[in-house]
Amino acid sequence: MPNPPLNLIRHALAEDGAEADITTLCTVPAEQQAQASIIARQAGVIAGLTVAAATFRELDPQVSFEPLVEDGAAVQVGQVVARVSGPARSLLSAERVALNFLGHLSAIATVTARCAQALEGTKARILDTRKTTPGLRSLEKEAVRLGGGHNHRFNLSDGVLIKDNHIKAAGGIVQAIVLARRTAPHLLKIEVECETLAQVQEAVEAGADVILLDNMPIEPMRSAVELVHRNAPKVLIEASGNIGTNTAKLAAVAATGVDFISLGAITHSAPNFDVSLEFA
Repeated sequence: MPNPPLNLIRHALAEDGAEADITTLCTVPAEQQAQASIIARQAGVIAGLTVAAATFRELDPQVSFEPLVEDGAAVQVGQVVARVSGPARSLLSAERVALNFLGHLSAIATVTARCAQALEGTKARILDTRKTTPGLRSLEKEAVRLGGGHNHRFNLSDGVLIKDNHIKAAGGIVQAIVLARRTAPHLLKIEVECETLAQVQEAVEAGADVILLDNMPIEPMRSAVELVHRNAPKVLIEASGNIGTNTAKLAAVAATGVDFISLGAITHSAPNFDVSLEFA
């Protein structure tokens, strides 16, 4: 993963009161050393080991963190993914924050991997969205990549995505595309959100680079894909909206011929990946 955001880690440790862990300060001698294993309690894809390591070391540079797998590795139930050693107080006081990062990011990578697997044999790729946890976007989007997905825009300046409210504010799809062409840098693609076949036709005729099929049932989506391929074969097609992580539905959407499927659920609704820290 990228260099862990130390300010975020410091905030999380402070939020958890790691420097004033009263239980540990009361029960564990300051000089006591310990060794512990971090264990995956379910099968999946690990992400966030570098963040977990940085969390322990930020609290106490004397802690040693030895990853036994790499971020992005598939792991099995009961597999030891890392070992930590050092002052027992530090291991105990940083444990929850480190495992919170590791469990959350591994959850995203695991769900993404399952979704990506459902698209095998098609050209479609899984994309994330901006529906991320405030402050965690860079980590969550990297977890998506580790799970085999791809990143959509990181922020609002990364691309032109004309949505329904932009269309209303601009006065229509054609007007919105004309204004975008006039103002946006020429290297940025212009994507337009469409909910009906009529809107798809209008966006294609107006010169959109990417069509986003929003909340379309399978049959209208298939018709929209055929319309785009027939009239503008170079235009890319993205499907989004209430698709979720059900693998059968993902396979059905991919079979329509779309290029991308964007899923907010892989970042905002991934169930926590169960990891634990056990002293030797």
